[in-house]
Amino acid sequence: MQDGRTQTQPKQKSKVYLLRADKLKKDALHPDAQIVVGNVVFRHDSVYMYCDSAYYYDKINSFEAFSNVRMEQGDTLFLYGDRLYYDGLTQIAQMRMNVRMENRTTTLLTDSLNYDRIFNLGYFFDGGTMMDDQNVLTSEWGEYSPSTKMSVFYYNVKLENPQFTMLSDTLKYSTLTKVANIVGPSDIYSDNNYIYSESGYYDTQTGKADLYQRSVLTSDSKQLTGDSLFYDRNTGIGEAFSNIVMTDTLNKNMMLGDYGYYNEKLKSAFVTKNAVAIDYSQGDSLFLHADTLSMNTFHLDTDSMYREVKAYHKVRFYRTDVQGVADSLVFSSKDSCLIMYKDPVLWNENQQLLGEQINIYMNDSTIDWAHIINQALSVEQIPVDTTLFNQISGKEIKAYFEDGLMEKVEVIGSVRLVYYPMDSDSLLIGMNVSETSQLDIYLENQQLERMVMSPKSNGTLYPMSQIPLEKSHLDNFVWFDYIRPLNKKDIFNWRGKKLEDQLKKNVRGPIELPNQHLFNDK
Repeated sequence: MQDGRTQTQPKQKSKVYLLRADKLKKDALHPDAQIVVGNVVFRHDSVYMYCDSAYYYDKINSFEAFSNVRMEQGDTLFLYGDRLYYDGLTQIAQMRMNVRMENRTTTLLTDSLNYDRIFNLGYFFDGGTMMDDQNVLTSEWGEYSPSTKMSVFYYNVKLENPQFTMLSDTLKYSTLTKVANIVGPSDIYSDNNYIYSESGYYDTQTGKADLYQRSVLTSDSKQLTGDSLFYDRNTGIGEAFSNIVMTDTLNKNMMLGDYGYYNEKLKSAFVTKNAVAIDYSQGDSLFLHADTLSMNTFHLDTDSMYREVKAYHKVRFYRTDVQGVADSLVFSSKDSCLIMYKDPVLWNENQQLLGEQINIYMNDSTIDWAHIINQALSVEQIPVDTTLFNQISGKEIKAYFEDGLMEKVEVIGSVRLVYYPMDSDSLLIGMNVSETSQLDIYLENQQLERMVMSPKSNGTLYPMSQIPLEKSHLDNFVWFDYIRPLNKKDIFNWRGKKLEDQLKKNVRGPIELPNQHLFNDK
């Protein structure tokens, strides 16, 4: 007792005991050591250590062990090596050469390992390999805790699993849960795909991954990127959230949005929430927006395999040479046909096409011919006087293209025509109003070459100064400039048709085409 206060005695360190040896001797070269040889056994607390020979430093509570060194802590931790220096004061075991640590189903192999008994932590710093019943991990530096089953690996980390290989700079791994915690740039390779991530969790047992910080899933020519990414290796399903990008490098297109889904086994995908499709196969990119974009593949791995891409609802698209709106859209690689459903309108420069349905048939990514079905209307704004319009209506219109340029137009059934012919100086001659059963229009370099009516109809030609106002527009004329997409940003601004401009319902019933069922699942 001093100054009225109790003096706390420092806690005594436990002693390292030499339990047995076949021989005990002294050596002038090691005056502070007892040299023990043959069946040597040490104990420190509940830890037992075995070797063929050792230098025992009783005064500093430590020893050096040589040959067939083994350390046992309970019945769960075993440490083997050729040499060991054990410090009883710090309780750190330094095992060297042919080191093997075993903790139940986990084995750690290295040539240099320090094991800290106080923190129950083993760490290597000259390269090591850790194995459990699921994975093999190697790195230049790492640590493993037998109590928590957690390990951390640094520098040239490699995790090998029967289904994939992960390469990383830094990786945390639990031998209990088999979950790898990605905390640095990491590449995951498998026969089916490739994943890049800098942050996330990968359950190597279930094959499920939660990945963050713009992770990327690549499968064949498809690539899925998002602020966060979920992937299930067993089902082949990947989901991306927020600012997602789904790219098809083979077909040169991509889909953007805030949610994306991809099934690599079924080769199906869809994107929603601010969904945008971009096709850059033609050099000049086409931008398309809809509530939802989807892609499905049918008859996989057969000669009959084909894809269907759908956009629904409130479709708007823009390219410098073509723009369009519709409620829904389908493209099938089976017949290379793009179908615009429900009040579709298509624009090309100063020309507008519309009907109940528009089918566009492609040939090597360029338009081959287009078919406007029911209540077909073609309107062309005249460049020399934008208040005037050439107009053609009929039950259906077929337009044929050569090298991307329209060369022939067929208007079939109840054909009505309002047309402004020009002279050789591009001056308006008058307005022609005609009716016939079929009209064939031939064009040369996008300019009218001739028109053929069946049966022949001369119609009525009104001089420009005597045009009756009521004759200047067909009954179903409408100019939809107010809903036309103006640029790639304008595709997000849905503008519906005015009530008075909408097509009248077809009393003959809805159109039934092979792809119509595609919209019944939503």
